Order: sequence, then structure tokens, then C-alpha cells
Amino acid sequence: MAEPKGARPTWSGAIRLSLVVLPVAIYRAVDVRSEIRFHQIHKPTGKRVRHLNVVPGQGAVEREDIAKGYEYSKDQYVLIEPDELKALRLESKDSFSIVRFVDRNQIDAIYFEEPFFVVPDGEAAMEAFVVIRDALRSTKRIGLGQIVLSGRERIAALQPCGKGMLLETLRYAEDLRKAEDYFAGIKNVPVDKDQLGLAQKLIEQKTGDFEPDRFKDHYENALRELIERKLKSKGRRIQVEEPERKGAEVIDLMEALRRSVGRRSSGSDSETRIDRGPQAPAPRKKRAAPSRAPGRARKRA
Repeated sequence: MAEPKGARPTWSGAIRLSLVVLPVAIYRAVDVRSEIRFHQIHKPTGKRVRHLNVVPGQGAVEREDIAKGYEYSKDQYVLIEPDELKALRLESKDSFSIVRFVDRNQIDAIYFEEPFFVVPDGEAAMEAFVVIRDALRSTKRIGLGQIVLSGRERIAALQPCGKGMLLETLRYAEDLRKAEDYFAGIKNVPVDKDQLGLAQKLIEQKTGDFEPDRFKDHYENALRELIERKLKSKGRRIQVEEPERKGAEVIDLMEALRRSVGRRSSGSDSETRIDRGPQAPAPRKKRAAPSRAPGRARKRA
């Protein structure tokens, strides 16, 4: 089977279901190449800052002299060589064995991590691939197993996805913080039935199909516009004026729900703020002075 142009599989191996062996290749489903990435630049020279591998008291060292080390005591390490890692024998390095089938709704969303496209590896695997895909779809189940990706064994879930299948890595239970530690302060307050009814009606009014194309990355688009403006002005500093924030109208919860339902019916969706008692009005932000630099946007490097 031909690979998508410019794509290389993240993993190649076999899906094992009892005695069925299905050769597959998996590809990352998320493309991060389109994200804007910043480099660190030395302002006086305009050149990129490079990071060196440095040992205290030794200076810069060569990459081939670096090994992985586990700190078992303060400043004491046991070294692990790359071939020693490769020699670890794990069945999940070359195969994904399905050990259980579950309803997807049984898995809390917090466990899902990263998605991968799964395709049959070769024409001979096509029939088995389609059979497993359609069986999962008809039973509305996903298959669970373990797989080694990026040097770590991960739980993974396999499910149908259009003409292919999707494999999603899952987090281990011990990797997650306990939700009850964060939710302990939430009180069980009595719920007003009328308020609940209005909230349910508002949810029903806003219910529809998931249309991901309707959501745009406004921050990414604003970054691109800023970069274009900087390029056109030959890198000169641009004066940025923050839009004045309008204070939200303060009303009580019942009135907020009534107005929200009514505005949704009329096609308007303005914001309201629930009354939590007297509050000082939000101070108006001053316009940035021409000599001051615009606030730095925090973006993953």
C-alpha cells in the first residue's frame, strides 16, 4: 500500500487478535508543522542562539560521548547504552496484541493522549484489516492492548475511523493526578429546579453536530498577521493597542439563564456575568505608549 506523500510511518508491526496477525503501519494523526515556532535570537547580532552540551568544569562535549543515565542517588548515575535498550525484549515493540474489548464511553476522556492513523501494510493484509475494522464498527467496541512508541510502552485503543482505523495512546492511571484532591472544595449546594430547567433548555438550544472546521485558532492567526506586519515594516517595532474590554452586565443566575435562552432563540449570544455580590468595576486598560514593546506572546518553542 502506497504511503501518503512525504509521510513516514511512526511504527510498523502487527496487530494480533487471537490467532489473527494483521501487518499494519501507523502514522501520526496530528500535524504540528503548521504551528508557528520561535527561535531564541541574540538581539545585538540577530543570530540564532545555539545550545551546547556542557559538562561543569569540562566544557562542551561531543554527542557520541553522551549516554543515558539514571540517578539512583544524589549525583550518582547508572549508565544505559543504546544497544542495551534495544536488547530489551518486549512483545509490544513489534506487535499490538488486543487483550480486551470495551465500550469507548467507559474510558474517561482524561486517559486519551495521542491519535495515530492505522493502515494495512501491504495488499495481503487488506482483507483481515477490513474484517477487523468492520467487526469493531458493528459491535461498537474498541480494542485495548499495549504498544512501544518513542521508547515507552503505552496502553493503546484501536477503533474504526472512516475507511481505516485509529489507534489512540492512553495514559496510565498512575500518571494522572487524583481529581478528588482538586474537587474536594466543591460543595453540594441545593439546585433550583427552575434554574436547572432553563440550563437544560439552553443546552438543548446549543446542541448540534460536531463541526471542527467552525473552530479557528485565533491566536495562531493573530501571530501570523503580526509576523506579516513585522516583515512589511522591515522588523521595526509595532505599536499594539489592546482592545478595550467591555464590562459584562451583572445580573443574577435566574435572569442570566432566562436572557440566554431568549437571546439564543432570537439569534443573539451576548455574554452576561452572574451576580456574586458588589464588585468594583474593571479598570480600563491604557493604550501602550509608542516606545514600549508589545507584550510577548507565550508560544511553545
